[in-house]
Amino acid sequence: MTEVKSRLVFPGMARPRIRPSAIDETRDHALRQAPERVWARNYRIRLRLTDVATIIFAVGLAFSLRFGIEAIPASTRIDDGQYVLLSATIVASWLIALIAFGVHDSRVIGVGASEYKRIVNASATAFGLLAIALVILKVDIARGYFMLALPLGTVSLLGVHWLWRRWLVAQRTLDHYLCRALVVGELDDVGYVIRQIQQKSGAAYNVVGAVVSNTDAHTVTTGQKPVPVLGMTNVAQVARNVGADTVIIAGQPKGGANFIRSLGWQLEGTATDLVLASQLTDVAGPRIHFRPVEGLPLIHVEIPQFEGGKHVLKRAFDVVSTAAGIIALSPLFLLIAILIKLDDGGPVFFTQERVGRGQRTFRMVKFRSMVTTAEADLARLTEQNEGNGVLFKLKNDPRVTKVGRLLRKYSLDELPQLWNVFLGDMSLVGPRPPLPREVEAYEDHVRRRLYIKPGLTGMWQVNGRSDLSWDESVRLDLYYVENWSLTGDLMIVWRTVKVLLKPVGAY
Repeated sequence: MTEVKSRLVFPGMARPRIRPSAIDETRDHALRQAPERVWARNYRIRLRLTDVATIIFAVGLAFSLRFGIEAIPASTRIDDGQYVLLSATIVASWLIALIAFGVHDSRVIGVGASEYKRIVNASATAFGLLAIALVILKVDIARGYFMLALPLGTVSLLGVHWLWRRWLVAQRTLDHYLCRALVVGELDDVGYVIRQIQQKSGAAYNVVGAVVSNTDAHTVTTGQKPVPVLGMTNVAQVARNVGADTVIIAGQPKGGANFIRSLGWQLEGTATDLVLASQLTDVAGPRIHFRPVEGLPLIHVEIPQFEGGKHVLKRAFDVVSTAAGIIALSPLFLLIAILIKLDDGGPVFFTQERVGRGQRTFRMVKFRSMVTTAEADLARLTEQNEGNGVLFKLKNDPRVTKVGRLLRKYSLDELPQLWNVFLGDMSLVGPRPPLPREVEAYEDHVRRRLYIKPGLTGMWQVNGRSDLSWDESVRLDLYYVENWSLTGDLMIVWRTVKVLLKPVGAY
């Protein structure tokens, strides 16, 4: 979303004078907003204090690990007071970097990937600049101490922010710790914005009202709960009446740019933010850049790239991760193989032709979870299909074996696909690998799923799996294809672990 602070004055326009009555209204409005503003301020204070404690702990732990295990060699020994000063410098520099990168910005805290990315960037920058400074100043230190502090502190900060975010999301499901939002625009645009906000548990807004120009309805009911319609006159006054912290402009409102500019003026002197909901759907933030030209805010949207350095890094991540996974999970593989053999004596593995990147086919390997005649039995079960669109699924498929039912519930039957990832046919994260008959039924736009390698896990895996509709499955896969990032892949892998522990839509 594009955000415009209401406290800014548009170029070339005079600042309006605030009448005494407007000051009274502003004071009353601020009082209604106070609980929301107080929680935001208190939350940031707690987060900062936790970060200070975490960094001090990480630096202290790094110092203990480095010098508590072995003595400092004479060639690298410096005065203890200098190490204390260096430690204090690391802590101070780290905290300054977190502030500079906006880790505690109210628009970032609790969001997830953006918050974590800023932590990693701030930490890397702080240590990079410190390392350069130490080289220039010719400060001789034990490198182990310096190099231990960075990963320990970064991982600790990520863990602490994740715990705080879990707490914040839990509070928001109870309608606590939310900014009061008023959504303005045409009915369809308002309904879309409200639906998206209410569907996301991590959203920071509680929609308290809507101002709609083209309807006689008293409520907007497209979301999880109805939102009252409060007319289309004097939006600023409506925002004051309901104590809104944020006014969200959905789509292109009646009156266009002049309406938005006038509303910005009217909200001046209040603590209310003005937010423009972009009409760019399914485009992730990193692909959007602003290029203002003489007061004209141009939005630059990067075209998806399917080759290049990012994909090389993705492949390196796949190889390292799957190699480690195959070695670590080999005892589990052996146990599952024994259970399958004891169940019906059939083969342990099941291979099937799937379609990969560029419509190239490959043999995908899985632990066998069905009877050996499963492919031949499919024809008589087609009419009972409970899948979405071109997918065939049965919640109580009679072809699934006893051991297979357990394997499918926790997705253990998918583990041999680590080998497919290692060979390069698949990626660790990506769209679901389709069957040739499914690809034949694809519409043209759905074939974009084949622009990158299919994945062992992906958006489909962590958002409901077989419980999703066909259109929703396609939307999630296409969103991933066009917006994937290595940070996003790590988030999906982490969410996959949680889904495996509490399976949803797996059958």
